[in-house]
Amino acid sequence: MHITRLTTAQALIRFLLAQSSERDGVTQPFFGGCFGIFGHGNIAGMGQALRQYPALRYYQARNEQGMVHTAAAYARHALRLRTLACTSSIGPGALNMLTGAAAATVNRVPVLLLPGDIFARRNVAPVLQQLESEHSQDVSVNDCFKPVSRYWDRINRPDQLITSLPEAMRVLTSPAETGAVTICLPEDVQTEAWDFPAAMFEPRVWRVPRNRPDRVALMRAAALIRASQRPMIVAGGGVRYSDATAALEAFVAATGIPVGETMAGKGSLRYDNPLCMGGIGATGTFAANDVALKADLVIGIGTRYSDFTTASKTQFQDPGVTFVNINVAEFDAAKHSGLMLVGDARATLEELRDALSGWMAPKNHIDMARALHTAWETAVDGFSQPPQSTLAKPE
Repeated sequence: MHITRLTTAQALIRFLLAQSSERDGVTQPFFGGCFGIFGHGNIAGMGQALRQYPALRYYQARNEQGMVHTAAAYARHALRLRTLACTSSIGPGALNMLTGAAAATVNRVPVLLLPGDIFARRNVAPVLQQLESEHSQDVSVNDCFKPVSRYWDRINRPDQLITSLPEAMRVLTSPAETGAVTICLPEDVQTEAWDFPAAMFEPRVWRVPRNRPDRVALMRAAALIRASQRPMIVAGGGVRYSDATAALEAFVAATGIPVGETMAGKGSLRYDNPLCMGGIGATGTFAANDVALKADLVIGIGTRYSDFTTASKTQFQDPGVTFVNINVAEFDAAKHSGLMLVGDARATLEELRDALSGWMAPKNHIDMARALHTAWETAVDGFSQPPQSTLAKPE
């Protein structure tokens, strides 16, 4: 077996450089670079490794929290097919990333956090601004990341990278399980060398699948939609992450079902589409919310139905309202006791459109939605006009 002697930090960077994602035949490097702020214990390890392997571009940052928020924005823009890594020193440097980690996990956005950690051998303690516990010597501020990370690990020996890093990548590239991934790096372990198997650094492509929904569930969903009189769609971030905007537009054109958007789903349907009702829920438009109040069937696509979207579950008031939920995550697809279509948003919309061939929503429902769209756009145009001066013109 071929081996390569590297420090933990060097091996980590080499591994990240070898990872790519692929969807629909398009392959691209998964990591677009690494943010870093180098303080106590992070310079000789991660700092040195990033300098030695410039192919993983380093971005200088001024604030750890800002690093993670920027990485999440980058991942959103890349439709969760790429992200950035973020490294920091131990203590408040690491803890500053906590808010960003929570936001990434809540919003199902992949980010990789590589905080420095306390010395694994413990003979150099307490280090600068180390969190000390009277009840344990195996705790640091990085333990705070556990409840807000989709995957968490602490590397106490270099060889632990061999099993930890593939699991981290599995989560980062999973459409259903992604979020913040935290790999804690003790200050001394970062610089420890070990004979790593060369196979660990061979290029690996993580294929992001377009899972198809259960066929029986799909037919049941089509039957529910055909029986509805006032259906509507709630388009969430999953529409965008699945690159399903064109599929949604085609579905709306074929069925005449109006669309309300969540905050993450903004732009799922062009604003000037006559069946785009705009934002829905507590921060939504009167157009979308009026349709929602009367809807007897709600098709949620890639949404986790947060309280703003559902106005704390008061938005849908028809006593017989039914939900059909299209989502890659079974957890979200089960919400509101909906019919679960667990699958990729684009693939599911395409199959559902075929199953609904020849059917359109009732004409009076479509006309009502179009009228509300026009009324909302008129109101927006009125608000955006410059105010008329009330000053008298000079004679």
